[in-house]
Amino acid sequence: MTTPAPAFPIATILGYPRIGRRRELKRAVESFWAGSITAAELEQAAAELRAATRERLASLGLGRTDSAIPETFSFYDQVLDAAVAVGAVPERFAALVDEQGELDLAGYFTIARGVGDDAPLEMTKWFDSNYHYLVPEIGPETAFSLHAERILAEFAEAKAAGFVTRPVIVGPVTFLLLAKAADGAPSDFQPIDRLADLVPVYAALLERLAEAGAEWVQLDEPALVSESIDVPRDRVLESVAAAYDALGALERRPAIFVAAPYGSLDDALPALAATPVEAIGLDLVRGALPEVLDPATAESLAAKTLVAGVVDGHNIWRGDLAAAFDRVEAVQHLSPSVAVSTSTSLLHVPHDVDDEDVLDARLVTWLAFADQKVGQVAVLGCGLTEGRASIEGELAAASAALADRDGAPGVRVPAVRERLAGLTARDFDRVSYDERVAAQAALGLPELPTTTIGSFPQTGEIRRARARLVGGSLTSEEYTALMREEIERVVRLQEDLGLDVLVHGEPERNDMVQYFAELLDGFAVTKHGWVQSYGSRCTRPSILWGDVSRPAPMTVEWSSYAQSLTEQPMKGMLTGPVTILAWSFVRDDQPLGDTARQVALALRDEISDLEGAGIRVIQVDEPALRELLPLKLADQPAYLDWSVGSFRLATGGAVPETQVHTHLCYSEFGVVIDAIKNLDADVTSIEAARSRMEVVDDLETSGFDHGIGPGVYDIHSPRVPSVDEVQALLERAAGAIPAARLWVNPDCGLKTRGYDETVESLRHIVEATRAVRAGLTSPALAGS
Repeated sequence: MTTPAPAFPIATILGYPRIGRRRELKRAVESFWAGSITAAELEQAAAELRAATRERLASLGLGRTDSAIPETFSFYDQVLDAAVAVGAVPERFAALVDEQGELDLAGYFTIARGVGDDAPLEMTKWFDSNYHYLVPEIGPETAFSLHAERILAEFAEAKAAGFVTRPVIVGPVTFLLLAKAADGAPSDFQPIDRLADLVPVYAALLERLAEAGAEWVQLDEPALVSESIDVPRDRVLESVAAAYDALGALERRPAIFVAAPYGSLDDALPALAATPVEAIGLDLVRGALPEVLDPATAESLAAKTLVAGVVDGHNIWRGDLAAAFDRVEAVQHLSPSVAVSTSTSLLHVPHDVDDEDVLDARLVTWLAFADQKVGQVAVLGCGLTEGRASIEGELAAASAALADRDGAPGVRVPAVRERLAGLTARDFDRVSYDERVAAQAALGLPELPTTTIGSFPQTGEIRRARARLVGGSLTSEEYTALMREEIERVVRLQEDLGLDVLVHGEPERNDMVQYFAELLDGFAVTKHGWVQSYGSRCTRPSILWGDVSRPAPMTVEWSSYAQSLTEQPMKGMLTGPVTILAWSFVRDDQPLGDTARQVALALRDEISDLEGAGIRVIQVDEPALRELLPLKLADQPAYLDWSVGSFRLATGGAVPETQVHTHLCYSEFGVVIDAIKNLDADVTSIEAARSRMEVVDDLETSGFDHGIGPGVYDIHSPRVPSVDEVQALLERAAGAIPAARLWVNPDCGLKTRGYDETVESLRHIVEATRAVRAGLTSPALAGS
């Protein structure tokens, strides 16, 4: 910059929930997809939501004109937004772009969701969170060009309302590190190869923002904290230097704030410090301050604003505010210019705990949702400017709440802890896989058995019945009767389709985690605690606040009823301990492994009761196994030990005749393939359709030797895959996996799909499976 950087706001956040306090954006987007509102009406709904968000943040203590409020709105996904802004639209969607290279809302959503034979962008988890991002496709010929109209328009919209906000975009290094090579790219190509071509587009964006009056811009670079990126670390650091030296050298630009949430920057901190960026965000919840700095790095940091991320953006506990302020004060030893922020975007937490009128009043005092966390940031900022004494009351109140939580009934239950202490190595093991295969032959399954992952579409009738039950206008007996009718319909449908292993469809379940949370001790559930999972999909994570136990069977009644309707095997459906933790807000006062084993023991008891009811196929879903994998390599072995161990504890008591399935979805599996093997499930179903069976290569090279069902139907898109498409995917899988171990299934549960598309898709799966079965003539494919 040619002029001194403006002061960074003393208190800020990295991002805010964007779906709406009552999921207003979700409803507007889905209405647009359904054709019931126009693009202009959707734009108006989004503008109203953005305006309400800015006013709310200002009322909570963030500044209106000092760039404290970040512009983090998205109609679907921030990585997709960045791809569109830099012109990285895959060639198969080229027809959606007009002569000026612009993409309208319909085209934007088409890239996210696919259309016809054109599959959408692949989807995977955003670092160690339950948020899913869309994976850009970058090749040697990708023509980058700036399309910043929406970014500029949202900044201008805020300015017209009296705000000077801080535009936020995924940084260039993270954007390329998270991208995948486009189809047809050379085998040795990596998207980061294109950094020199991409940086000028970011430079043009910064220049346009400066012209519009932006004083600060936030470039999110969380990939810098991850050691699980498939690019050599020295190249990552070289890329940081190249990108930010170039952007920092621009004559006309806003001041640059590089945010790096989800962990410590470690060796990326010196690389970033050496560049001309004006502010660096430090996650001091998941990460820590460097113990030692070389003199050059220390000198560079002292000239920058250090943004201390001390308020946890990833969980909902009120926390230790005094300790957070201690960390802020420690940062002042590195730089005289320090600001306070959340550790991550508040995208990961619900809006406002004050909206909750169903939670226990004592529990509420232990919690802080997004709005309360903004308030905490403002308090700490006040402490920075006016001294610690000015906020002692707030610090003391948070400490009192923490002490109250520590001593509350149910937080520690002696019987639960005694049972954990009595576990032995035998509790974590079943008999050998070969013995189990022989015992399970009694199931009488064909080669390439077909099944689904568990849930069937949740119709409006099902949701209305559940709402009436909660509201008291439907008795539990009437509700049970309606659910049984739906279960019978689903069972008969699967029989008619020709599926081999059936499910009951889970109509009684509101959510695959919340259902169990409502039946286990140690959990609480919210009324309005929605968070975005992907696109318009929202979940309500449960709150795991105390020791976990199972007062009574949870699924046996439904599964045994479904089995009574058919001679075919019926799967009992459970959610695994790791996923229950990953998709809940989990207590932070003990190791995660201890909590996971408590959940595992509850599930172990449920499996025993299912077996007693005659269920011989039981699926324990672990779609979040990869999600919680620590970003730092040194932390991964301990995680894999307790996560795999908790699954084995849950399933270790199953008899050999019980076929144990598990399911994993939307993650990069190569790095945890050994852990998946160590789960020792008889059958593992896995997401593979959207990535077009890329996981098969990992399976083949790993020597994976248990049953495996790579998905052939991407249920996160409204597309109906053709028979030929499914058959091609299945033939690729059958070329690498012996047919005796290969299963056929969708990528995930069918809860969010409609019945028409579901039935047609499953018919295509069965037809394609029969065609591939007929072609299994060579010994290599037959897999005897």
